[in-house]
Amino acid sequence: MSRIQLGTYAYRNGVLHGESVDLHEISDRFGTPTYVYSAGAVREAIAGYRKGLGTVPHRICYSVKANPCQAILRIMAREGIGADLTSVGEMKAALHAGIPAEQMVFSGVGKRRDEIEAGIEAGVLMFNLESPAELECVDEIAQRLGKRAGIAVRINPNINPQTHPKISTGLSKNKFGIPTDQAIDHYRRAQHMPGVEIRGIACHIGSSLMDSGPLLEACTLMLGLRKQLIDDGIPIPYLDLGGGLGIQYHEEVPDSPQRYGEHLRECLGNFDGTLILEPGRSLVGNAGVLLSTVLYRKVNGERTFVILDAGMNDLIRPAMYGAEHEILPLRADEGPTEVVDVVGPICETSDTFVSQGELPRLEPGDRVAILSAGAYGMAMASQYNGRPRPAEVLIEGDRFRLVRKRESIEDLWRLDIEEE
Repeated sequence: MSRIQLGTYAYRNGVLHGESVDLHEISDRFGTPTYVYSAGAVREAIAGYRKGLGTVPHRICYSVKANPCQAILRIMAREGIGADLTSVGEMKAALHAGIPAEQMVFSGVGKRRDEIEAGIEAGVLMFNLESPAELECVDEIAQRLGKRAGIAVRINPNINPQTHPKISTGLSKNKFGIPTDQAIDHYRRAQHMPGVEIRGIACHIGSSLMDSGPLLEACTLMLGLRKQLIDDGIPIPYLDLGGGLGIQYHEEVPDSPQRYGEHLRECLGNFDGTLILEPGRSLVGNAGVLLSTVLYRKVNGERTFVILDAGMNDLIRPAMYGAEHEILPLRADEGPTEVVDVVGPICETSDTFVSQGELPRLEPGDRVAILSAGAYGMAMASQYNGRPRPAEVLIEGDRFRLVRKRESIEDLWRLDIEEE
């Protein structure tokens, strides 16, 4: 039995279900590899944040980069969730799904001029600025458009998030944000710029944090900096603490959204502004699984390999971050287990989902679910090795529907320009 996701993906009468749907039904109809998302799990995570924060004035801005599927974004829109953006593409996707621009924050260390202009024209709540040059750029573009752009300065607090170095963003050696000791000077400059309106202060120290301690340390630091700015005559209505809360992939036990919200509520005390959070993974990560089919078994020396039809082109996290995703057979097997490597079909050794893991015996044709695949799965999928991207399916209760078609072989070259 899985240690995670019970209640969303669980065995019923020996068959793995998502909510009330037998996952065999989905793989039979749409094939594999296929991503499956639980709408109920997304709503449960949203409710957890809200319950934990209680009466703290807040806005939840979903980190679109985690999973930009339109079906997911429409759930966010219906639940009154805003959007955290890192590109004009994410902004357009969120707008198309019905999320209002005034509930969006535009982040990212390298915003192009056309993206800044599009964000100003759309009326996003604020740009989280990463450098003095970007501040000047936003001011110049806003003046040319005859508008004022809402801004916050993203602070780099030099806090160790204790996460994978590739997704650590709050240390002084990282490319993100402005050092704390320079922040007040930048706000004073912004005060005198006619094209910008100071609306907040922001930070984001990293992703997939298993311990909320560094997040709360950042909260305390940001509260102190906000007070200094207010004492200096600079109003700061919004405090954006970013995202970063992790989920359980294997044996980790991170705070739940509700528990993290409770910690924040305690940390904020008599906070008199509006809190912004930018969760991504913690809203959708455990809402998703990747369905796959066993193609072959093989033995090389002392190692047994189980080869799936899903690969690192579909889910790159194990290859990129060394991430461990639990794998369950769709049909429960109470028989003996074996130690195997579960791998994909891609021509790289890094295309490995499980190395020397203990699983029930899997045979060709068996179907499995790779758990905790709702965040940074399809969002980071590629056509590597000439493989079309998977289909996506949404479950709601006892019903399911295709929300994104599987790419075709022809899609591999559809945008190529032929010689005349």
